[in-house]
Amino acid sequence: MATRNSAHDSLKDAATAALLAHPFPVRPLPGRSIVSAFYPYQSEIDTRPLLGKLAGEGWTTALPIVTKLGTPLEFRRWMPGDPTIPGKWDIPRPADEAPLVEPDVLLVPLLSFDRRGFRLGYGGGFYDRTLEKLRMAKPVVAIGVAYAVQEVDSVLHDHHDQLLDYVMTEKELIRCG
Repeated sequence: MATRNSAHDSLKDAATAALLAHPFPVRPLPGRSIVSAFYPYQSEIDTRPLLGKLAGEGWTTALPIVTKLGTPLEFRRWMPGDPTIPGKWDIPRPADEAPLVEPDVLLVPLLSFDRRGFRLGYGGGFYDRTLEKLRMAKPVVAIGVAYAVQEVDSVLHDHHDQLLDYVMTEKELIRCG
């Protein structure tokens, strides 16, 4: 986390702009056009401007909600400018009135990643459980969002870890695998 904190201090504005400059690897399709991002927590890259851009390109946009420890995330429709309320760990989340949605593409926060698509998160397993649940029902694309310095040669992983399809950094868009 210290590496990410250091990168955030020097690159946060440039990294957010770089995400906007990358071609988004997935196109919205009829019946497959919901993308979720995350509200920046601590030193995570701010994905809100990217979410605004995607909304302008025809995506329905959403944010995750932690409803209970040990369970998959829920998602509610949200776009930059919509109201939020404090969620778990005081991370802003959409209001309860916002419609529930199931994303087709998830922008995923992380602490470290490798090019095979493994990621280290915060240890709660929220995204692994969520991706597993969603992928049992339909094709879902997972895109990690990180600073380039968060890349490692290999992330230790287990059978329950869900792979990322892509990783977006301030330097490049990486297709994992």
